[in-house]
Amino acid sequence: MFSQFLPQRIDNAYRGHRLALWLFGAVVFMKTSIGLGTIFNGRTAAISADAIPLETFPPAAAQAFLSVFAIWGFAQVMIGLLCILALVRYRAMVPFMFALLLLEHLGRKLILYYMPIAKTGTPPGLFINLALVAAMIVGLVLALRTENHAQALR
Repeated sequence: MFSQFLPQRIDNAYRGHRLALWLFGAVVFMKTSIGLGTIFNGRTAAISADAIPLETFPPAAAQAFLSVFAIWGFAQVMIGLLCILALVRYRAMVPFMFALLLLEHLGRKLILYYMPIAKTGTPPGLFINLALVAAMIVGLVLALRTENHAQALR
């Protein structure tokens, strides 16, 4: 199983379950779209999706928050481009990229647990993030299962 995380040859030979590729594509599309949204429409994303009360911030603080939010969005887009590269050209890296996406997401949640941002109510983006985490976990498990292993269980 560890050899699937870090294969000796990074090529287009994918050994996991095919459904994981579809889940990976959907997760990457969603996360890249969210990243682009925070770059080009950060104020609306912060207020509506994340329930961050920007209107209560001083103007300089709101601008600083939106700048950091856009920088985070850019990082998401860069990770998304690496994931697209893995999906198109280096499919052997799909399990590793699933794990990287999951680790990045859980790392952000851990940081926000210790350094929370004030919010108004339950943000609707929470449910999208829960669905993404579930898809990443299922996708990682499927990506680590080889097709031969799945056929042997039948």
